Amino acid sequence: MAAQFGRRLRKGAATTAVAAVAVAALSASQAPGVNDHGRQAAADATPSPEASASDGSATGNSPYYTDLPPLKSPNPSPSTGPAPGGAGATEAGIPATVLDAYKKAEATLREAKPGCNLPWQLLAAIGRVESGQARGGRVDADGTTIKKILGPQLDGNGFALIKDTDDGAYDGNSSYDQAVGPMQFIPSTWAWAGRDGNGDGKKDPNNIYDAALAAGHYLCRNNWDLSQQSELDRAILSYNNSRDYLNLVMRWLDYYRKGTHEVPDGAGTLPGNRSDDGSGASPTPTVPGATTPAGSTPRPGPKPDKPGKPDKPGKPDKPAGGGTTTPKPPTTPPGTPSTPPTTPPTPTDTVDHLEDAGTAKLTAMAGDAFGRRISTRAETEVGKAVAKVRVRFTIVGDTDTTFTGGEDVATVSTNSSGVAVAPALQAGEKTGTVTVRATVVGRAVPGLDYKATVTERAADALARTGDAALTCAPGGTFANQVEVKATYKGAAADGVAATATLIKSADDPAVTDKGPYFKDADGKTVRTLTGLKTDAKGLLKLPKLYADDTTGTFLLRVTTAGGATLTVELTVAAAETSSPAPSASPSA
Repeated sequence: MAAQFGRRLRKGAATTAVAAVAVAALSASQAPGVNDHGRQAAADATPSPEASASDGSATGNSPYYTDLPPLKSPNPSPSTGPAPGGAGATEAGIPATVLDAYKKAEATLREAKPGCNLPWQLLAAIGRVESGQARGGRVDADGTTIKKILGPQLDGNGFALIKDTDDGAYDGNSSYDQAVGPMQFIPSTWAWAGRDGNGDGKKDPNNIYDAALAAGHYLCRNNWDLSQQSELDRAILSYNNSRDYLNLVMRWLDYYRKGTHEVPDGAGTLPGNRSDDGSGASPTPTVPGATTPAGSTPRPGPKPDKPGKPDKPGKPDKPAGGGTTTPKPPTTPPGTPSTPPTTPPTPTDTVDHLEDAGTAKLTAMAGDAFGRRISTRAETEVGKAVAKVRVRFTIVGDTDTTFTGGEDVATVSTNSSGVAVAPALQAGEKTGTVTVRATVVGRAVPGLDYKATVTERAADALARTGDAALTCAPGGTFANQVEVKATYKGAAADGVAATATLIKSADDPAVTDKGPYFKDADGKTVRTLTGLKTDAKGLLKLPKLYADDTTGTFLLRVTTAGGATLTVELTVAAAETSSPAPSASPSA
């Protein structure tokens, strides 16, 4: 389930053993080989040994459902009815709205992050393991769950310790965080990973469209390519840092890849087994009428040890040279409490503060990539660099500037010099100051803010694209329209704001009140045009020009952000009339 912070959930030995036996049984019952899509079957796809979570987990390592996929085909025969107890065809089906949300999220990510290769079946696999597909598809017409789906409070009692980060806004708990919604995001992760998947202007973790899109972006961060097994493993482990979880999600992913079908909302089956073996709070309020799926039974607890015979007293060891060993008196007086072993501090525990590691001035034009990157060094109290510490870089405030890849959060480990270098920044269209905050993951030390400046798009040169004369008769229309090209450092300058003004003279840039003019939407005379922008090729074509009855030479001046200026001559002259040829004299 969903979280960015916290320690790995401790699972009971009995649960792990049961899950391992079940996975082994399923592996033996299914034929190995290649599935219908030409990929290695999940049963045979050994997770990469180097796979590990990149930054805690998306769910706070909350408990999850451990039910295994059915052994039969995901696509039921039309003649096959549901088995007693509700299991059967619906067991493999995905509720209609939930399935639609997964597929729409895949389509969005295919366009936004094509290199990620996110399959909707991965979202379905995680959704099944996290919430049983939104508790069997119990959602309204907009995709919002009928009742909130909440994980247990992460109070450190058998779970990770994550104190409240949202003042109870999402989970209703102002003391500790809880995983929320069908994809089980904890509030601290949703704060930066949340997305609006249904276009209603809100980011709601309880909405399957929002949650599925957020899960897709979360799995696609760090430029992971999910068609590569090693990177797929890393992405899944970053969602819940457990090897058992990875294996289970891969089982469901392979199962859904072989085919699935749609079932009505609310008709999906409810899973019955959880990774915390039933201890702790339920991950959702009780749903009226919910029953344990057929075939699932409560897990038995560990059997009590049988009483055994007392050990026979052993003979004292003889010393190497013979004789009897004399017990040595205890070095600690009786009754003295033993000193518990101390746990050596982790690198993160030794961090006292963050220092700038030589970040230069950060400036970029709107739409461009920043040429320099943010560098931060983690140090101890005495200024010693600390390696292997995770530093989180977060873009804060109202801005559309992101890191490369479209994310506004990135986590990077410090190198041997204690330095973490953030991904490159990509300037958005909003100009002004952008704040990037560096913090230490898992350590409460003051953050370090960096300022980046986004300037408006600019051009440093303007030129006409043609050289045809711009002439017109009084009261007529200029035959040729003015088209210019804007460039910046020799490259086409797209999206640059421009202004076109008919001026009095080269020395007087005031707007003239006679001569050529443009027309506005109502057909009225205007001699200044604002709000113009160059296109993707840096081109700007002005509207048609008209002439009043004044003849002469006039000037049109085009200016752009960045200071580029071009002055164009316009001529209004009456058409020349030719003298008639003299008539022939009559013959004498």
